Amino acid sequence: MIDEPRPAASPAAGDATAAPAAHVNSFIDVHTHSFHPKIAHKVLAQLEGHYRISPVGSGLLEDLISAETAAGIGRMVVHSAATSPAQVIPANNWAIDLLKQAPRRIEPFGTIHPGYENWRDELDRLERAGIRGLKIHPDFQGFRLDDPQLLVIMEAAAERFVFMVHVGDRLPPAENPSCPYKLLAIHEALPKARIIAAHLGGYLHWRWALETIIGREVYIDTSSSLAYIDQLTLEAIFRRHPREFILFGSDWPLHDPGSEIGRLQSRLGLPDAEVAEILANGSRLLPPRGSS
Repeated sequence: MIDEPRPAASPAAGDATAAPAAHVNSFIDVHTHSFHPKIAHKVLAQLEGHYRISPVGSGLLEDLISAETAAGIGRMVVHSAATSPAQVIPANNWAIDLLKQAPRRIEPFGTIHPGYENWRDELDRLERAGIRGLKIHPDFQGFRLDDPQLLVIMEAAAERFVFMVHVGDRLPPAENPSCPYKLLAIHEALPKARIIAAHLGGYLHWRWALETIIGREVYIDTSSSLAYIDQLTLEAIFRRHPREFILFGSDWPLHDPGSEIGRLQSRLGLPDAEVAEILANGSRLLPPRGSS
């Protein structure tokens, strides 16, 4: 058992947003998703169709909190991404609403889109609402990670927000909207920006991640990687990347956080203390609210 207090039971669905303080610890899952009940089933169908992965969860907030509580995780970062400029406001309204529902447990990230003209005002609105991060998913949002306008927005936002950037997919780097090379270019242009390169630096792009961002001061998360990456590459990433820059992410509802913790430990042979360190790394990047 990992050395953090585990609750005896998950909260009932109706009590999920009012979880007792004992459920909040330093462990954080930095990569999850929760959707409005009206669209959750549609989004899950889209995810399954694209990634060919059958989701393990419903996508609903109360089920996310129950799954994380059962895994012994106190807080979770919840992401959404505007698939068009017109969706920026609705997606960010959802993030702001999530923060109001469960401020002690949920760390919702907002979203941006290079095609959205009023991005400066929207960054200000998110900051006033207490949002501390932005999700960027070029592959789903319909732009390239090397879009010059995206860099303009990220430069303006870098001191105020953490960036979670989706990286990688089935196409090779030059053809894919996102890739480790494009992420490296952003890191070199904005070296002080706090960037999380999702999926161990690039979903299905791990060998290129090793050539580019692994070993640098770029955060990576474990989401949607541990079940698919080959053993030698996985070990190379963990051997070469600064351990404090490796964060735990489950990608719920695609994967269960408890199962992902077990997979992380078993595939790398990590002792409990090292697993606990990875689970807590995200809290240094995003401290619990009211802790400073």
